[in-house]
Amino acid sequence: MNDRLPPGSELAGNVDELASYVAVALTGLTIGAAERGGPLPAGGPDAVAKAVVAALNGGTPSEALADLARVVTAGSADPADPRCAGHLHCPPLAIAVAADLVASALNQSLDSWDQAPASTALEGEVITQLARMVGYDPARAGGVITSGGTESNLMGLLLARDHATKPVRVFCSRMAHFSIARNAGFLGLDPQAVVDIDVDESSQLDLDKLAAALDQAGDVSPVVVATAGTTDLGAIDPVDAIADLARERQAWLHVDAAYGGGALFSERMAPLLTGIERADSVSLDLHKLGWQPVPAGVFLTRDRESFAPLTQRAAYLNPADDEEAGYPSLLGQSLRTTRRADAVKIAVTLRALGRSGLGTLVERCHELADYAAVRIAEHDSLELAAKPVLTTVVFRYNGSDTVNAALRRRLLEQGRVVVGRTALGGRTWLKLTLLNPHARTDDIDAVLDAVVAAGAEEER
Repeated sequence: MNDRLPPGSELAGNVDELASYVAVALTGLTIGAAERGGPLPAGGPDAVAKAVVAALNGGTPSEALADLARVVTAGSADPADPRCAGHLHCPPLAIAVAADLVASALNQSLDSWDQAPASTALEGEVITQLARMVGYDPARAGGVITSGGTESNLMGLLLARDHATKPVRVFCSRMAHFSIARNAGFLGLDPQAVVDIDVDESSQLDLDKLAAALDQAGDVSPVVVATAGTTDLGAIDPVDAIADLARERQAWLHVDAAYGGGALFSERMAPLLTGIERADSVSLDLHKLGWQPVPAGVFLTRDRESFAPLTQRAAYLNPADDEEAGYPSLLGQSLRTTRRADAVKIAVTLRALGRSGLGTLVERCHELADYAAVRIAEHDSLELAAKPVLTTVVFRYNGSDTVNAALRRRLLEQGRVVVGRTALGGRTWLKLTLLNPHARTDDIDAVLDAVVAAGAEEER
């Protein structure tokens, strides 16, 4: 047997070796951020790709780590930069990233107790805390950590389908997340099985039209998806009233709160989601208004028995006699088998900041959105689409669609500012997604000034 293993093959369980590599990585982060000098690398896609390819070969293990840490950092979008406001892409909390390092070093897998004893128990406790926050009875509720809203929405539709007694038809706002229709396709539902319901002037699902659509649905098992926080406008459907309709029509109710669920941390904003506790299932994403590193999705059910269709027995993972002897298994809670201990970072954050601490961060971002909306409404060169509900602000430069699209690309090319882009009413709009609670009002001013300057440049 060859006892000489190659350099770089040291294991993370060797804490001294890990610490030395972490030091190298942190240096790479620092140097790379300085090289970037802004929220996005300047020069566009070709420049970034060229730098990445150049860093792929040669050197010692430490040099490989140092070079790639530096190059990837220099070529990354930095959500911690206050001028990076394009997407639902949060700057993670330092304490959560440190906790995630622990999870990565331990490399637990939650598909069997003997691969993740403490993490199996920890995930259950995290789910209990989040179920209580939603308003579920924690003694009855179930849940699992997921990869994000797309997976959580898939689980909601899957469980609804598997509990149905007739063909399923899904009713959702036409502004619901695209994953609803795509997941319905994954589940083999007919393309006509997803019914888009019009929205009212507040971009909320129109209750009268939902009621009419349910009445006309025929002999089906209805599934209603309420959106608590649309991606663009942050609109929140009237969940409590939708729950009334769902109960009357015996429909499964799933609430996609991947974005807006963060409002539950805030005592002031939580009433926006009144009625969520009446849903059969709920999606949350703590890598949005929860400031966790990706992934940190959460799927909850009011009744843990709802997970029964996912029950799976594998002799090498969760033999029945082991479970009967008190060795729990989470295999039947998830669509995935190998699954990392993402509960660690969430648990650390919940203990460190608590609900009120996270609520303060949510409120801070909402206040920044309100400030941005006022500035935009007052500006002669800008147009506001709607008053913010959560932390997004949709607006446009007073120019053509072509100018709005081009000014955004100009800012991306320069690496100075990242704003989002969307389409509403057949027009091109820009978007601020404000998830950095450390940003200041003068950062908002700087972003808007840059947008106006770029628009003027495009019109010359």
